Amino acid sequence: MKKIRTVDAVGMTLCHDITEVRDGFKGRAFRRGHVITEDDVAHLLNLGKKHIYIWEENAGEIHEEDAALRLAAMAPVSGAEYTGPSEGKMTLTARQAGLFRVNKPLLDSINQIGEITIATLPDHYPVQPGDKLCGLRIIPLVCQEAEIAEAEQMTARTDRPLMELIPYREHLPVGIIVTGSEVYSGRIQDKFEPVIRDKVAAFSADVLGCIFCDDDLDMLLSAVAKWKDRGAKLIIMTGGMSVDPDDLTPTAIRGSGAEVITQGVPAQPGNMFTVAYLEDVTILGVPGAAIHAKTTMLDVILPQAFTGVRFTRRELRSLGAGGLCQNCGSCRWPNCTFGRY
Repeated sequence: MKKIRTVDAVGMTLCHDITEVRDGFKGRAFRRGHVITEDDVAHLLNLGKKHIYIWEENAGEIHEEDAALRLAAMAPVSGAEYTGPSEGKMTLTARQAGLFRVNKPLLDSINQIGEITIATLPDHYPVQPGDKLCGLRIIPLVCQEAEIAEAEQMTARTDRPLMELIPYREHLPVGIIVTGSEVYSGRIQDKFEPVIRDKVAAFSADVLGCIFCDDDLDMLLSAVAKWKDRGAKLIIMTGGMSVDPDDLTPTAIRGSGAEVITQGVPAQPGNMFTVAYLEDVTILGVPGAAIHAKTTMLDVILPQAFTGVRFTRRELRSLGAGGLCQNCGSCRWPNCTFGRY
């Protein structure tokens, strides 16, 4: 770029956007490619621009807008769209609801390259249409084109994309099992079923019903088999999740033939949360905290459960940093530290 005094720049072409900030407004006052007129000079000086820059062809360099466009082309995301460039930045916005995933090791590596910056929502973040997911740009007005090429090569070499938006499954059949002799016998009113129904209502769920079971292993196994036979793809079991000898829900999950990924997670509330898979059926064991706590591990786990993507033990056991709910006066989840993994 070549630096020119603004008063001498009439008839010249800007090679970068110029931003204006006034009265709560922040936006573009002049766009790259604008040819400066006599009337523009006073406006530019009022913005503090005593000098402007015009483009000088220089092999090996790339302009911020061209760099942003190439970064966006490097990281396409199905179910989302890029807009821009504006002020040198491309912005990615969701077009559908789903779970936003980020390849964090790849992202960290790309952000170590020269002047490139890519900022995203956290990994495993539930989003709705219209949510902003990512912004890509370089820091200066120009950078070495080799930096962009290096990022492109890194993404081309990996099996997992830099970012994904995984849609939720539509009309997912859900079966609920509530365990406990006190509820089964009618001694106390069940409070679990309405909580579970409310949680899954945030997704496209077809609730098949709720089966109430005594603290009886055969009864629990029969309930799991019934929901599986009726086509449930998600079975949510509540009650009987502690380590007491008469709490049989984890035993029933194992007895059903399911593969238990984890019984218990390093997160509170929801320490005793269980995740298992019985062929193509996800089974979630929900501890009692879900009855009274606004947000628990159930809220963290459900979005991925509705995508159909299986959890790994490593993922669930990585919940420790951020696994402690701060019990804020007004719950802001997922815009908080809880359940970030």
